[in-house]
Amino acid sequence: MCLIVFAWDVHPKYKLVMAANRDEFYNRPTAKAAFWEDHPEIFGGRDLKAGGTWMAASTLGKFAAVTNYRDLANIQDDARSRGELPTGFLQHEGTPVDYVKQVHPNAEAYNGFNLLAADFHHMVHYSNYERKINELAPGIYGLSNALLDTPWPKVTKARGMFEEVLATDFSHEDLLSMMGDTAIAADQVLPDTGLSKDMEKALSAMCIRTPNYGTCCSTVLTMDRDGTVALTEKSYPVGDRIEDLVRLEIKVDVVVQ
Repeated sequence: MCLIVFAWDVHPKYKLVMAANRDEFYNRPTAKAAFWEDHPEIFGGRDLKAGGTWMAASTLGKFAAVTNYRDLANIQDDARSRGELPTGFLQHEGTPVDYVKQVHPNAEAYNGFNLLAADFHHMVHYSNYERKINELAPGIYGLSNALLDTPWPKVTKARGMFEEVLATDFSHEDLLSMMGDTAIAADQVLPDTGLSKDMEKALSAMCIRTPNYGTCCSTVLTMDRDGTVALTEKSYPVGDRIEDLVRLEIKVDVVVQ
């Protein structure tokens, strides 16, 4: 994932509302959102190269997602796949904080990342650049390839659009449409992350379109306060990928704390 906006514990109907775009090379093998055959408690998309996921949920009411932290000068060729991180939480029996405490001692084995992990009661953010467990208060947040709420143009724009949609009687389709915005930012507000100016500009869009790399899918996930978890994934026809729309929904028991 390279752009995520989410509302945690602020909406009257939903404990969590999340909209995200996954940016990747078009030729990286990927499975569309589904219940996993080898781990049927997990549902979401899957990276077929390394076997993990960028974002998924579980039948136990857990959610996890990961984004890369962009640091081109410090990339390890032998690093572990960051897709292990959300997968590991969805298989973990403890709380989000428990899981991140387990990840922390070995966090440098991965290239730069941001991890989001949540159950129905707690949500945390952790980055191996900040190396701090952030248990999130109720609020609206944005995340891309820097730390949480870093005001990159597309993060600021997406949060503003997200807040407007949340104020309506919205659907998953409304959020998917929002995440399809391909407008690029003005030169004077572009971040400097070590890329060329042309590439910084191309990557400033919420929905990225370049010849070989860009937004491969958009995903919306909601957790109702009554325990209904719904996920909708829209795949885009980029490279050899096929346009598709998948919706998955489950009901889980919510334990009152």
